[in-house]
Amino acid sequence: MSLLETTHTEVGATTPTWLALKEAVTAFRPLQQRDGALIDGADRDEAGRLIERVREAVRELAPAFPADTAYLEALDVDLADWAASGFDVPDFARSLAAFNPQRDRVDGLRHLVVFPMTTQNGSPDRLLEAVLIDVVWPEFVDRLERERYSNPLFVPIRFVDFTGGYDTNAAVLFPETVAMKELIPFTWGAIFADREAARYRRVVKAAVDITKLEPTDEIRRLLEDQRLTEETFVLWDLIHDRTHMRGDLPFDPFMIKQRMPYFLYSLEELRCDLTAYREAVRLARDEEVDEVTRDRARLGQVAILFDRLFRFPLTGGRVRNYDGLGGQLLFAWLHQHDVLHWTDTQLAFDWERVPDVVVSLSDEINTLYWASIDRPKIAHWLAAYDLVRSVVPPHPASRWARGLPDEVLLGAPKGMTDAVLDDEFPLSMFYEALGKKLRPTIDSTAGITGETA
Repeated sequence: MSLLETTHTEVGATTPTWLALKEAVTAFRPLQQRDGALIDGADRDEAGRLIERVREAVRELAPAFPADTAYLEALDVDLADWAASGFDVPDFARSLAAFNPQRDRVDGLRHLVVFPMTTQNGSPDRLLEAVLIDVVWPEFVDRLERERYSNPLFVPIRFVDFTGGYDTNAAVLFPETVAMKELIPFTWGAIFADREAARYRRVVKAAVDITKLEPTDEIRRLLEDQRLTEETFVLWDLIHDRTHMRGDLPFDPFMIKQRMPYFLYSLEELRCDLTAYREAVRLARDEEVDEVTRDRARLGQVAILFDRLFRFPLTGGRVRNYDGLGGQLLFAWLHQHDVLHWTDTQLAFDWERVPDVVVSLSDEINTLYWASIDRPKIAHWLAAYDLVRSVVPPHPASRWARGLPDEVLLGAPKGMTDAVLDDEFPLSMFYEALGKKLRPTIDSTAGITGETA
């Protein structure tokens, strides 16, 4: 069977034309500098030959991806224009505008994606990347998105194969990371559910063993079944993603790029996760919801809880690690409300009370947000700090904890942000000890996929 007769599901990680494309992209990447242009002294003739090989491979693969016809045609033009410019700073706005995976959220639909781009938690440079992905769109998620949690921009995906920028901790494919000279409206955002699920299963399994936690049936099922865990993460991400623009928010969309103390980002990400958790509790208790959805909702509570408690606090460095702080905050809240116990060097939970206690933390953050529109920015920042430090002790040398001087409070907000320590809320003794045993497992998940878990 010729390639022209294949379907997208038959173009995979071992397809010769895909491997030729991947090889050409991999050879081209070392010729690029941070902004995507060629480095000084790069062999431009060799760069041209490599991009021509990329174009040839894309044209040969294109018939197997009918949903991406317009995108792949625009991609060919962008690649040609880039080469004609002498490989100046790339501008792929044309092909990015033509790529619309949100229009066909069909479970198992495969896409071929090629862009010069950064990869979040991967490569900070706009290097050429190529990735084969499958959409993950279970029937129960389709019903929930249509009936309860509208999120037309959300596209959960699974890795088939990828180039170097994704052989990292990167677990998202966002249009804003693509090289373009002028921003265009963003109409989708994709999250790799298989990588999220795979690293969760590896890290939580190790954490359960280290802490001697007695696993529940839900924990066992997630640790044993990759596809089940993927579906659970899709439910979580569906609700988390839409929450960034919903609720009683500060006036501006909260995640627009602006310089703020990092603990505010901690509260925002935690707010979205806890909203997903409380919705999972609601779904699991709703007898009118189908059994598959209620089952995934029960699993979702465990997924959110343990990813936040085990992986988040110990992933990455301690320089303004806002996800890490969010995990610390949740752990301390559960412990201080007597539903998490570390006794005789063994971790245990009062499972019947856990949902309501988690939701109560969600309520605290929601109340902070609700009050924000009546407060000046500085007063909101101070109130947010008070909420965090009421649960997680700040560093003894913290200027914020001691009380910022008037010259800082009366100055520009930048002064308050600069006064926050890089590690304003250090790890507890529990996490310091756990990290020595668990961090090697966390580090081992770089580049993991559902197939390699």
